[in-house]
Amino acid sequence: MAIEIVYDGSFPNLCRGTLLAEVDGKLWEFPRHSLRSGGYVLFDDDWGEHISCGKWEVEEWPEGFPEEHKAAVEAVVNEEVPCGCCGGCV
Repeated sequence: MAIEIVYDGSFPNLCRGTLLAEVDGKLWEFPRHSLRSGGYVLFDDDWGEHISCGKWEVEEWPEGFPEEHKAAVEAVVNEEVPCGCCGGCV
């Protein structure tokens, strides 16, 4: 299976982008903001940031997207999109 992705999210809001995935020659456009970061941001008592990046998860899929291709697309997203921290905008 051939998978290519294009993602236009950028710093500081990496999660706010549009994901396109071409799977075996068919182009799929994902809903805007369909990625969710597995990372997080914590603050200590002095409001110092402690950031942890994590893997991306696709929260919304295009209508009719084949179930059997979802894990492979998420794997390519995690290979090609820098890890997120769900707080990069802080």
